[in-house]
Amino acid sequence: MSGSRVPEVPGGFPWFRFTLATAGLIGLGYFIMKTTTPTPEQTYAAMSPDLRKKVDAARAARLAREQATQAQATAQLADPDASKPVWADPQRRS
Repeated sequence: MSGSRVPEVPGGFPWFRFTLATAGLIGLGYFIMKTTTPTPEQTYAAMSPDLRKKVDAARAARLAREQATQAQATAQLADPDASKPVWADPQRRS
């Protein structure tokens, strides 16, 4: 045996070519996706004015919810009793 190359098994599966073909197909799919998918700015610019208003209103409502949640989380972290579990408090009757 003069070469250090491993002889191929007759009728064996061509793993190297299969791996190369698979990587090529995935790369091609990714390239097509990146070139054909519009950016969020392009999508927003293509919307009609009434749809833009709805998107802006939904965005403003989401930001308001996020700010309220953040304010509540900050208030809970500042609470000195935050280290105790909720069920440790005595029951409150209203």
